[in-house]
Amino acid sequence: MIERHFIEQGIKRVELDEYLAKEMDKAGFTKSEIVKTPLVTRIIVNVVKPGLAIGKSGSNIRKITETIAQRFGIENPQLEIKELPIPELDARAMVNKVKGAIERGFSWRSIAYRTVKDIEAKGAQGIELILSGKLTGKGGRKRRQRIGVGYMKKTGHQVKLVDFAKATAYPKPGAIGIKIRIVRPETVFPDKVDIGEILRQRRELAQKKVEAETKLAVPEQVAIVAAAEVGGVSLPQAAEGVVEIAPVVVEEKKAVEGKKGKKAQKHPEKSAKEKIKEKKIPAAEVHGKEKAQEDLAVEKKITGEGQ
Repeated sequence: MIERHFIEQGIKRVELDEYLAKEMDKAGFTKSEIVKTPLVTRIIVNVVKPGLAIGKSGSNIRKITETIAQRFGIENPQLEIKELPIPELDARAMVNKVKGAIERGFSWRSIAYRTVKDIEAKGAQGIELILSGKLTGKGGRKRRQRIGVGYMKKTGHQVKLVDFAKATAYPKPGAIGIKIRIVRPETVFPDKVDIGEILRQRRELAQKKVEAETKLAVPEQVAIVAAAEVGGVSLPQAAEGVVEIAPVVVEEKKAVEGKKGKKAQKHPEKSAKEKIKEKKIPAAEVHGKEKAQEDLAVEKKITGEGQ
């Protein structure tokens, strides 16, 4: 019974995508996503041209919403139109573009090479476009044409990382099958990962983290030592109250430096000769007892010159 329920849900999902693709063909429908919430069921529709999907004053959206509620039995459906940021990197959008151009009568060769060039210009790592069917026109034999650029995965679990889409165009000569594979720029394959580079980046991050922690730790140590010297306590006791003591230490240091600066401005240092001329300090105190006689002679000489 449970398996049957999942199968029914899958069938409804496929039918819903087919209906949306038919109704929003001109808008460039690519895929839909269903998000269930307690109040409503959100259906996110990815399109290339959101204006055509919404319609005039939202008429197209209202019509599609009512049809989905009645036909598929979805309670309180709410459609949300989402525009593709880079349509050239979406395989479904490119397949629909090639299909429409071929059905309108354009040459498959010019369309194919132009599409591959546009995808490559958006930075895709790898591109593969395969056309098979009545390419030679009426009366010709069917053939297969492949155009490949860059790096591509074809087998293994990594194929899931490649965006793939296919469609069938029906021009007048006959059917043409279209397959496109795109490896997007942000895709990283496991066999392309450089373990050495990852380890090097991790070591650099760890080293930066250690340096940042060290830079934060050094000011704290300085503050602890200063607080211990000012408060006359041990380092553990200073560490407990460093947050409260540190600002006081900084203020006291600034005050002491300010007083020293003021004293230096008020009482600038003078040379020995200037002090002797002003006769404020005896020569013996300035130079000491050993040079007292020489200084006295200089003092007499200077005094005589003054008279």
